[in-house]
Formats: sequence, structure tokens, C-alpha cells
Amino acid sequence: MRKYNVAVVGATGAVGEEFYRLFEEHNFPINKLVPLASSRSIGKEIEYNKKYIKVKELTPEIFEEEEIEIAFFSAGGSVSAEFAKYAVEAGAVVIDNTSHFRMDPNIPLVVPEVNPEDIKLWRESGIIANPNCSTIQMVQSLKALENIYPIKRVDVSTYQATSGAGKAGMEELVKQMQDFFAFKLDESEHKAFMHQIALNVIPHIDVPLENDYTKEEMKMVNETRKILHKDIEVSATCVRVPVLRSHSESITVTFEDEVNVDIYKVKEAFSNFENMKVMDNLNDGIYPMPVISTDTDLTYVGRIRKDNFRDNILHFWNVADQVRVGAATNAMRIAQKWIELEEV
Repeated sequence: MRKYNVAVVGATGAVGEEFYRLFEEHNFPINKLVPLASSRSIGKEIEYNKKYIKVKELTPEIFEEEEIEIAFFSAGGSVSAEFAKYAVEAGAVVIDNTSHFRMDPNIPLVVPEVNPEDIKLWRESGIIANPNCSTIQMVQSLKALENIYPIKRVDVSTYQATSGAGKAGMEELVKQMQDFFAFKLDESEHKAFMHQIALNVIPHIDVPLENDYTKEEMKMVNETRKILHKDIEVSATCVRVPVLRSHSESITVTFEDEVNVDIYKVKEAFSNFENMKVMDNLNDGIYPMPVISTDTDLTYVGRIRKDNFRDNILHFWNVADQVRVGAATNAMRIAQKWIELEEV
């Protein structure tokens, strides 16, 4: 396998740092790694493969100067909007982890276990979009189910870790817990979140929209339909919880009316699905939790049960590491599939 010149835009952020760990763990074929960030990060270094590499300033010219072939963007939508075109012009494929390109009809939105065939559409724009973290782990489980039963509707409530707000979110939770044990939580600041996150849950992620859903909730609705290429009904309620890493989701799936859900068949579909693990023994306290999924590349499902009143409804619990499965790991898997296609 040939090796590639790889850039990471957002080199010093939480997702950027995760890329370096993943590249090492999965032996990603890198010839040259170029960490890129704003001028504020100049002078900083990142650690990769037991070496320290200096962060370079993100400029329009840097992609051509460094002969970049794969560019991972994870520095916010405004950065992607401004600089992705320069990476494409330099001949790189851009794998973008922001929301900026996701709903562009000319740009594929990809979860490799679900719709790998869409990767080949990258040539139209030079860009492949990485979905929202909560969408990724949900559509993996939905695809496993869609393989056995036609889905009509999905209702999901998310329990999203502070990692979804980046380093600042995680640091705010830690600081507030420290203040709690110092008996000064009432003095603790909250900047990353609208309200205190320690010892609290906040049913509000992202900005409100006219339909009284939030932008985060509508991302899950619209992205799910685009990825699955199916106009299924989706409703989401997104909640921030005082957990450092890994998002959890309570998912209810309504299948077409004629379906009579077979739980054994459902568990088999989940178990056979790529990068998914079933943990489902309530009597023994075996089910997915953030402490289990954190720092792994798996999506975990459990609490799998048929509805008490309707044969065509299924309920289950879904957990995955938001920084990895919900961001860096999915982006890396896109790149791996892209390489496979390019080298055929």
C-alpha cells in the first residue's frame, strides 16, 4: 500500500488529538503528517509515532506547498468554509468533520458501515462530509435493522457527553465538580453551556429553530434521511449530561405495520453488523455505558426489547465514544475506504 501526505486541520483540538492516536493504532498509511491550526497555535507541537511535530499555520497555500493528498478538517464550519476549497484545488480529498457541507446535495455524507458506496461521489466536489456524532452511532444501528425490517419511524432521545462541546465543555464539567467538592459550586462559571452542567442535565443542545426543535436535533433528522437514502420519519430530543466522553441514546424504531419483531433476529442483526457489539443481559447488569465505550471504536447496543403494545415497535439503548466513533474514527474509516477505492 502506498503512503499519503496527510493534513489535520484543527490540529490541537480534541478531535485532532484523537486522530494521531488512531493513525498509530490502525497503522494508517502516512508518508508525511502536517498538523495545521490558526496562528495562535504556532509553536505548539503534537505527538505522533513517538515524534513531536510542529504545528503549522493554516493558510490557503499550505496544502499545495506540503503536497497534501488527504485533508481532515475538524476546526469548525467557518474554517472549512474558507479553507476546504484550497485543499481541493491542491488535489487533496477533504474529509470534513463539521456541519458546513453535510446537507449539500453534491457532497456525500458518509458512515462507512452504512453507505460506503457514496464515497465514490467525492470527485464531484473533492469533499466527503462526516455526519454529526449522534447521527453516526444511530444510523449504524438503524442500518443493521433496515437489513431485516423496513423502518417507518425513529424516535430518539440523546444523552450527550460534554466532549460534544470540545475541550472547553469537558474542562467546565471538571471545574464545576471541583467547585462542588470545595462547597463553592454556586460561584462556578458556566461558559461552554447555558446552565450548570455538573449534577445537572440540560435539554438544549445548539440553537433553537422555528419549529421548537434545536439545530442539533434537526441535524439528526435530516442527516439520517440523507445517509439512509430513505424518507423515514425521525424525531430527536438532544440532552447534555454530566459525562466526559461517550454519547448514549434511547432509540425507538417503528417498522412497517406488517412487521412482527423477532428479538432473536434483531440481536443477530446487531451482532453481525460491522463495528457493533451487543451487551444485553439485564439480570446480570450487562448493558452499554459510557465507561465501557470510551476510548473504543465500537458502537454498543443493549436493553433490546419489543414494545409491550405493538408488535412492530422496538426499543434499545445505544452508546459510542463521541470523539472517536462520532468523529475521528468515522473520518479515518472514510479515508480507509477512499484509499481502497483509489487503489483498485
